[in-house]
Amino acid sequence: MEKNYYEILEINKNASKEIIDKAYRVLAKKYHPDLQEGDAKKECEEKLKEINEAYETLSDPEKRSEYDQTLQSSTISQEEYENLYRQKEYMKQKMQEMQQDQTANQQYQSNMQNNNVNSNMYGTNPLQNEQDYLRAQQQARQQYQQEMNDALNKAYHDAYIQDLKRRGYKIRYKKTMKDYISIFLTFAVIILAFVILWQIPFIRNQLIELYRTNEVVHFIVDLFISFFKAILPKK
Repeated sequence: MEKNYYEILEINKNASKEIIDKAYRVLAKKYHPDLQEGDAKKECEEKLKEINEAYETLSDPEKRSEYDQTLQSSTISQEEYENLYRQKEYMKQKMQEMQQDQTANQQYQSNMQNNNVNSNMYGTNPLQNEQDYLRAQQQARQQYQQEMNDALNKAYHDAYIQDLKRRGYKIRYKKTMKDYISIFLTFAVIILAFVILWQIPFIRNQLIELYRTNEVVHFIVDLFISFFKAILPKK
């Protein structure tokens, strides 16, 4: 999908008709060519065309419904994205291998020349030096290839994601165990901090006063108390 009308109007996919109308009025005024000067006038003309196109579709319930179905079909899952990424990565891999081999061979030839010069100068065993050098060179080449692969894969991965987003695709990421552990640890730290602060009389009195006087805080605290009462076993 070439364009995402919701992003053009800077609204949420579930925005109401009133919000769509309001967003259109604000953006149409902001990018109106008559309010611009110089080179910006032409850019705003193109931007306003996109805004009008997006509004024409999203303000009509029937057109919006058809567009939402099309937009939904263009949304891919994380698994689908990974398959696409692997296919494109294979094409890049051949070029990477050629570049890595060429660089490694050039470095190998240069080091071999330096090694021969040093052997002649200091009278060391050329064969032993060559064997040590080959082992070190192999390790250096493996490390270099790994670092190059990691850097290229990350750069290509980031560029590919940006390209998908630009074309209107939405990536749904599945939470991993690491994400859940991070959320749990954050929640545990907040509770621990609250328990520590509660032990300080001045802060405890301030919190109690805030609970009594602030309706929002009162509601949230009561909600948490009800939740813990529901999940904790009754005596």
